[in-house]
Amino acid sequence: MNHIRTLLLSCLLTGISCYATAQEARWELAADGGIRWTVKDSRPHTDHIEMSGKQLSAIITYGTNEQRELLLKKQLVFPMLRTIPNNTHASLKVDFTGSELPPVTVDGVLLRSIPVGFYLKGMLRIHSRSNTAVGVTDLLFPSVDKAGFIQLRELVNNGSRVCHVQVDSLVKEQHTAADKGVYGEYAIRSEVTGYGSFDLQPGETHSVAIIYSARKMSMPAYHFSPGYELGRREAFVQELMRNLVLETPDDTINRGFDFAKLRATESIYDTKAGLMHGPGGGAYYAAIWANDQAEYANPFFPFLGNLNGNESAANSFRLFATYMNPAFKPIPSSIIAEGDGYWNGAGDRGDQAMIAYGAARFALASGDTAMAQQLYPLINWCLQYLELHKRADGIITSDADELEGRFPAGKANLSTNALAYGAYQGAAYLAKALGYRDTAALYNKRATQLGRDMELFFGRRVQGFDTYRYYEENTVLRSWICLPLVMGLNQRRDATMKALLSPYLWTRNGILTAAGDHTFWDRSTLYAFRGLFFAGATDTTLKYLAYYTRQRLLGEHVPYPVEAWPEGDQRHLSGESALYCRVITEGLFGIVPTGLRSFDMCPRLPAAWNQMALRHIRAFGADMDITVKRLGGQWKVTVTNKGKTVLAKNWDGISLIPVLLPG
Repeated sequence: MNHIRTLLLSCLLTGISCYATAQEARWELAADGGIRWTVKDSRPHTDHIEMSGKQLSAIITYGTNEQRELLLKKQLVFPMLRTIPNNTHASLKVDFTGSELPPVTVDGVLLRSIPVGFYLKGMLRIHSRSNTAVGVTDLLFPSVDKAGFIQLRELVNNGSRVCHVQVDSLVKEQHTAADKGVYGEYAIRSEVTGYGSFDLQPGETHSVAIIYSARKMSMPAYHFSPGYELGRREAFVQELMRNLVLETPDDTINRGFDFAKLRATESIYDTKAGLMHGPGGGAYYAAIWANDQAEYANPFFPFLGNLNGNESAANSFRLFATYMNPAFKPIPSSIIAEGDGYWNGAGDRGDQAMIAYGAARFALASGDTAMAQQLYPLINWCLQYLELHKRADGIITSDADELEGRFPAGKANLSTNALAYGAYQGAAYLAKALGYRDTAALYNKRATQLGRDMELFFGRRVQGFDTYRYYEENTVLRSWICLPLVMGLNQRRDATMKALLSPYLWTRNGILTAAGDHTFWDRSTLYAFRGLFFAGATDTTLKYLAYYTRQRLLGEHVPYPVEAWPEGDQRHLSGESALYCRVITEGLFGIVPTGLRSFDMCPRLPAAWNQMALRHIRAFGADMDITVKRLGGQWKVTVTNKGKTVLAKNWDGISLIPVLLPG
């Protein structure tokens, strides 16, 4: 354990300034599972959040302005209303800045909203006082499955006398040019319900709704019922909260996990090519990527068991498989425009390694033999492609990595090779589960050899740490040195742990992409947390994960993991939320699929916790609970499936625990 103590000392020395300079939490946990910001001072503050349904996504900018009044803007994205040219970014986007809101007067005075509190849990609720006796509550949310977004506005008379209220009728409709749309002309509409003139008694309320929608002109207008759409959204959120439930003594991490489940799952779009999980961010919709979907999100969905998530994952692999070819030209990095096109602008980014790794993990965790058989040819094709791109030294080449040239990656990078190693391992387990034992042995052999070759080629001393160079000419630390730890390659574990949490890479915003730069991407920070937990640096990693979660969930920009900075203004891309969840399932609980009904695990119970649990795990065709409790110097690990005990043992906290679920 000396290496862990040394690591802890190093992390405390290098990381303490990060904790000391942490932002004061603007938000706090609410008792009902949400988070709340109570406006306490006059300083303006704004933030933005993305919320999605199957037919649209909404990026809402909200907060207070210099006059302490409500600031509220909406950018609505309609992914299936395609614009010309029909490329990656060709979703119809419309900005609403407030002019569509109906004027409200109280006893002849124009009402102005002055927020006193904001609340988030799958929707945005804003409580405001006003310059009159009438208080205002705004509730904003997308329709679950229609191209509509709704703002419900409740007016309440907080005074002691009758107020006369006037809500103007306001309908705005704009049309796009027919030659700018793939499907011709589009109609974009905002309309008000609940308008009129009425007297409001003391304590009485009145509801108004502003409904935003868009459609093809060939389609009739749709009547939205705000109350019905609200009920559907609430039911969707609650269903996600009931599955894959994390129970730890850290309520902030539990809540961060709940919120990440939501963002990872809501961003699924019902395209003409089937359900497509999309990153979002105002730019990436009705399309799939080898990293965001195949590698990041898809292996997570079986654990949650969400029907839309699992279907979108299976559909993405079906779409990628249509690009298999006998000449072994690469599968495109992205299939775009509802399946009508593709993007391959950075060449081969290691996409075949991403797809094979994600497909093998998804197939195993699905627990479905038919699904596994369906994905098996795609996995084999991708692994054959990788074999064709091996050099004499055993290292796999690729044109770039998932950062697509933003940072140098050489001709052969650590990311592609680490993912390929994980793909060979997963494919070996899958081949064995399907009865292809010779193929399983071959893939295990290739994984072992690639691990050796990676150590020889990438293993180097970089900036004083015996860790990995990212590519041949690389001389500075890079964030993706965490990937060998994620894959269980621990030859350089101690030095890699220290490097990741050293001042060269760790900052108050997470892990830098490269030492000496200022750019951070949450995806590599989250991969690092997962790898650090998986490698056994439990207590140190918990400190950093707790800090990170507090910043993302309760800080200045909430409530989800983000894409990057400065790129994208820290957009709430959905794949990063899936990666946060995998920090818990595959990092903290150490779950590695080994078959359609089996997995290994090595849960990492922190010293400060006496127990933790993950309940209603839907992977492997199960409804499973895993609980870990401290018993003196050992741990008690219990696994139940549908209420029946599968495993109950005292554990040393070190060795792998194999779990086989009854068939």
